[in-house]
Amino acid sequence: MSKPRIMLGGVEVVALAGAALETLEPAGGSVLTRMSDGALVKQQHWNKLQGSISGDGWLPPGLDGLDYSQPLELRSTKIQSINGAGLVYELPGLPRPDYPATGLAQVGRIWVSTDCEVVDGVATLAALPGAVAYRVCWLPVFMVFCERPSETQNDLANTHAWSISWLEA
Repeated sequence: MSKPRIMLGGVEVVALAGAALETLEPAGGSVLTRMSDGALVKQQHWNKLQGSISGDGWLPPGLDGLDYSQPLELRSTKIQSINGAGLVYELPGLPRPDYPATGLAQVGRIWVSTDCEVVDGVATLAALPGAVAYRVCWLPVFMVFCERPSETQNDLANTHAWSISWLEA
């Protein structure tokens, strides 16, 4: 299976628009509060992500026709993963429907593939003899708000640079 491309609002960003650089980070929803006895308490209200995507290639990303006033589906290529000793993991987000989640098992010092099935956001891995740890890897899908990409064009090098910042809806 070939490596998937980033898709925003159903539009695939082609390889000639440049290899994408993606970041994911928490978007807030929690606050640290100091109690009267000095104890520090984390209050969690919600958990969302934000991120950015940028590229530099021979073509612009081709995203100018999207309706940025509405949430858009972002199919990311930034691998997310969960690691542990168990075989069942609840994924914190949705995996891309066009690229299945994969399972890995650590046998000795080597990570080897193992079967992975995701049903209703729960990944189940196949046990391997001698495995000491397991990992589920997936490419996420988000519903996001963003603005049109900022773009630059370098006529001398005949390249187009672009970037998008997004917030999970």
